[in-house]
Amino acid sequence: MILIVVKFNVLPQFQDSWPSITRAFTADTRNEEGNLWFEWSRSIDRDNEYVLVEAFRDTHAGETHVASDHFRQGLESIRPTLAETPLIIHTEVASSQWSHMTELAVNHEPTH
Repeated sequence: MILIVVKFNVLPQFQDSWPSITRAFTADTRNEEGNLWFEWSRSIDRDNEYVLVEAFRDTHAGETHVASDHFRQGLESIRPTLAETPLIIHTEVASSQWSHMTELAVNHEPTH
């Protein structure tokens, strides 16, 4: 799978509205056939930093995503909100799903 992690430093006036700014882009990407996940988190140390963790089935799925209209539109809606150029890690990994963290294994089923 293709695994991508991106850090977004947004301008202070957009830090609370970021989820609504990215809502359509997020929904459209999650609906792509080759998307495995597309998850946002907000830093607990910096109110204006959001982290995106996304994964695509393979290179073709990643290329399809980048070539999509909603990708281009999403970037254009995000660009004016940024305080700086986002930082990215883009890599290919052999897995296609999350694994359990055995160092923190619990003896009961999760409730989520």
